[in-house]
Amino acid sequence: MTRVGRVERSTKETSVVVEIDLDGTGQVDVSTGVGFYDHMLDQLGRHGLFDLTVKTEGDLHIDTHHTIEDTALALGAAFKQALGDKVGIYRFGNCTVPLDESLAQVTVDLSGRPYLVHTEPENIAPMIGTYDTTMTRHILESFVAQAQIALHIHVPYGRNAHHIVECQFKALARALRYASERDPRAAGILPSTKGAL
Repeated sequence: MTRVGRVERSTKETSVVVEIDLDGTGQVDVSTGVGFYDHMLDQLGRHGLFDLTVKTEGDLHIDTHHTIEDTALALGAAFKQALGDKVGIYRFGNCTVPLDESLAQVTVDLSGRPYLVHTEPENIAPMIGTYDTTMTRHILESFVAQAQIALHIHVPYGRNAHHIVECQFKALARALRYASERDPRAAGILPSTKGAL
């Protein structure tokens, strides 16, 4: 059974197409017009071993906000769609990733209940190229809202803004991969005492 999600989202501000295969090999084709964001989505696909296609056209003449936000919303919706009924998955995943002087700790629960806890060092550089670093939390909020997962991300230290953001995406990719993988010991079992996720 394939676990693929595809979402098209069109507004007056953006046009987004996202396709994700949870059982891929990390093949990525991403184009949002925001170079650093493309780099982060590439990390998400490669380290999660998700086949990921993202094509976004947005109102970049205004700024990058709508493009980044709407892409994250579509990605979350596609991820949820690809998970399907969640029968037989591990459900929980966590990963700690260092990137030189920075460290990210990520824990995820594919619970069906959206919740985000996010901390990162204060006073990091405001921009990485055309990427506004305050958007990292907003990306995660948007993804969590649509994917309907509980996500805790903690970056206890780091100096370089590029490293601080990138280690979060790498750790997120791995945590999502571990949580969404099928557990061979739990085939046909929904990992919830409630009977629903």
